[in-house]
Amino acid sequence: MGLLVITAAAVAYGAAAGLLLPRAAYRLSVDPDARWRDRCPEGHPIPGWLGPPHCRGGGAATPAHRYGTAPAGTATLAGVLCGVLGAAVGGRPEAAVFVAAAPVLLLLALVDLAVQRLPDVLTLPLAGALALGLGAAALLPGAAGSWTGALTGGGALAGAYLLLFLLNPAGMGFGDVKLALALGVTIGWYGWGVWAAGAFLGFLYGALYGLALVLRGSAGRRTAFPFGPFMAAGALTGVLLGGFGA
Repeated sequence: MGLLVITAAAVAYGAAAGLLLPRAAYRLSVDPDARWRDRCPEGHPIPGWLGPPHCRGGGAATPAHRYGTAPAGTATLAGVLCGVLGAAVGGRPEAAVFVAAAPVLLLLALVDLAVQRLPDVLTLPLAGALALGLGAAALLPGAAGSWTGALTGGGALAGAYLLLFLLNPAGMGFGDVKLALALGVTIGWYGWGVWAAGAFLGFLYGALYGLALVLRGSAGRRTAFPFGPFMAAGALTGVLLGGFGA
């Protein structure tokens, strides 16, 4: 019964958070040298960062309209992600940290898919929040991971991505390196086996997607595509393995 309550709470939180993501995704989806969007496609000011992507309009001359990602889709996806995490980790204290971070990772994925960019305003605070959150979780009874392992995993994965970036800057963005820091903290929590699985699966998912594009004729061997969503998917799989295993 307790697990059902936790899963339901995670789904409810995820769905509520997902409803708020589309406006932020639209505002953040700009080129690296551009300012964050502060107006809708029709030129109306956007109030705040969180909420549904629509303008109320001002009468017949400026009717209400929508833009960006549909809130129903982000709410559904965020609810599913948080619910699966809640079911996997259960009542252990780290569950709150992982569930809370899931909508932020979804937001990063939406922005990366739109403009192949992972904003520092999200990646770096996320890494810090995960490190602090898991540090607090490690102090509570029932925690199934290691804070030291989380910090070491974050440094190791970020270091590995930094090396790949230095070897081939055209094949990987520096935003991926910063995201790797947060994801490494997450998968390092459950040990090196989970860390290795999460890191490997991120590359595998990305490679399969790239291969599918090439086979369909939609891209060439050197075509760039957003890698952040696949990194996040690999880390999510690792956390699920670690959560169910613990």
